[in-house]
Amino acid sequence: MIKVTSLCVYCGSRMPTDPDHKEAARLLGQQLGQSNIKLVYGGGHVGLMGITADATLDAGGQVIGIIPAHLHDIEVSHEKLTELHVVDSMHVRKEMMFQLSDAFAVLPGGLGTLDETFEMITWRQLKLHDKPIILVNYKNYWDPFLKLIEHMIDAGFVQPEVWTYFQVVEKLEDILPALNAVPEAQIDADVSKF
Repeated sequence: MIKVTSLCVYCGSRMPTDPDHKEAARLLGQQLGQSNIKLVYGGGHVGLMGITADATLDAGGQVIGIIPAHLHDIEVSHEKLTELHVVDSMHVRKEMMFQLSDAFAVLPGGLGTLDETFEMITWRQLKLHDKPIILVNYKNYWDPFLKLIEHMIDAGFVQPEVWTYFQVVEKLEDILPALNAVPEAQIDADVSKF
């Protein structure tokens, strides 16, 4: 089984209207800190991103943030991280997040979260990696996303095997057990192909 030492978390850079999503981000960060799993994320101090980072740090964990220079002020970079990398572009950010992570978890978020999630699933489809991707369908947030994938399969644009590229969990406490049940990666990811 895979030993996850670093988890990339994709989530919203804005505050949600439902406070339960804030609590979910806090619980995930707490779990990571207590489990000695490094958090890799987008580097912001705002929204669910900031909550997850703060909770990981408060629980004694390590946090690596990667933020493009043009978002340094907009997303208000978190200045208390274990490491903060300010990079040239979104592409460099996503590649670095990929390189530093053993697996990915997707909490609720907006367009940026969708972009990152689709990219990781697409890279798996193209056999560029086989790192675990966990979609956290907390409070059914990702139901429309899952219905969209079903629609794309029904329309013939996506193969049904897409369901093997990621796992869906409903509860925060199911994330780490799901990661621990994943077999070792078989693909040696070559980021030059990305």
